[in-house]
Amino acid sequence: MKPIPVIAVFDVGKTNKKLFLFDESYKIVFERSARFNETVDEDGFACENLEVLKKAVFDALNEVSRLDQFEVKAINFSAYGASFVYLDKDGSPVAPLYNYLKPYPEDIKKKFYNTYGDEAEIAFKTASPALESLNSGLQLYRIKHQKPELFDRIKYALHLPQYLSYLLTGKTFSDMTSIGCHTALWDFEKKDYHNWVKQEDLDKILAPIAPADERIPSYFNGRWYQAGIGLHDSSAALIPYLASFNEPFILLSTGTWSISLNPFNQSPLTTEELANDCLNYIQYKGKPVKASRLFSGHEYDQGIKQIAEEFGQDVIKYRNIPYDTNVTEPDVIAYYKLMHDLIDKQKKSTGYVLKDTPVKRIFVDGGFSKNSVFMNLLAAAFPQLEVYAASMAQATAIGTALAIHNCWNTRPIPNDLINLKYYSGSAYSL
Repeated sequence: MKPIPVIAVFDVGKTNKKLFLFDESYKIVFERSARFNETVDEDGFACENLEVLKKAVFDALNEVSRLDQFEVKAINFSAYGASFVYLDKDGSPVAPLYNYLKPYPEDIKKKFYNTYGDEAEIAFKTASPALESLNSGLQLYRIKHQKPELFDRIKYALHLPQYLSYLLTGKTFSDMTSIGCHTALWDFEKKDYHNWVKQEDLDKILAPIAPADERIPSYFNGRWYQAGIGLHDSSAALIPYLASFNEPFILLSTGTWSISLNPFNQSPLTTEELANDCLNYIQYKGKPVKASRLFSGHEYDQGIKQIAEEFGQDVIKYRNIPYDTNVTEPDVIAYYKLMHDLIDKQKKSTGYVLKDTPVKRIFVDGGFSKNSVFMNLLAAAFPQLEVYAASMAQATAIGTALAIHNCWNTRPIPNDLINLKYYSGSAYSL
């Protein structure tokens, strides 16, 4: 029997690390999921274990290359943003993958803004809220001024998706979906690195920029593959929707973060929007996307743990609570209060990118798309819009595959990539 041509996609989230094989119809024909224990950096702060991650990538590639029923034609990578891997002249990591939640030193922060100007102005120019370690450019600045000996050893700083690609290809690239993601590196008006980046000579350790559909012939385990350069996960999640829908929409991509992405809103960020965690992404074809972020997945996980402990329940109970307008159990009432609080915040957050745009639909993908309570309350919060759960829960991975579609897939992009479930908000109220 002739092997099925497939693409392998590594989707590396903060919590879950996944591998998918997609056939030419973008159906999942194989998948693996894992969670790794974190390690700590030199200050004892939790961070990704790069060695374990690297081993997992090669172990997974070894596994799929032995599956005779599939012919892996291409490989691509998506990963969370705001994290750099620092390579020396031999291509080896010389520092931990510092956690973007790590507190930023106040003295370094003051030095930066005293040197380069007002915090709000830099945020406006770079379309990046002032987020300290979440601005990956400031992670580089911190290393240069706090750890100069380490900085001198860095040949290239690669965002995580490009590092994963580098493991296979040995080639170093930067990509716009990562550079344009709240890094404080990119001047959106000039369409170039911000002046501060060049004055600090950081552009010299940022690898050459390549387009999102770039691919490199790569040899592994006796076979050749076409390898992509990797994408930032939130930008990758948008690709299937842009390929499938022409009418204006907002994508609410949910996971650890819930990110409202409006590719039909290119208006400049306002001071208020920046102060409320709005930013611009850059989609895979280079256009800005106005976005707003909430740490809702994290808040949800912490909330249900607290409720389970308080009421002596197993946390699993809250994974599939049905929507009901007449709840009576005290713990379920507490769960609904948590969900109402999250939806109140979501309504405000999504409202920033919705304002003054012709959007009529919200698509929800990721974890919350399967949560009946969340979806019904969201529909009630936006009665003027059509709210849909996307049953294609692996939008990030499919988008990552679509970015290099032409190098591995002989068929046209399917027109049924996304199945939608409609939620009506008219029958409910908050």
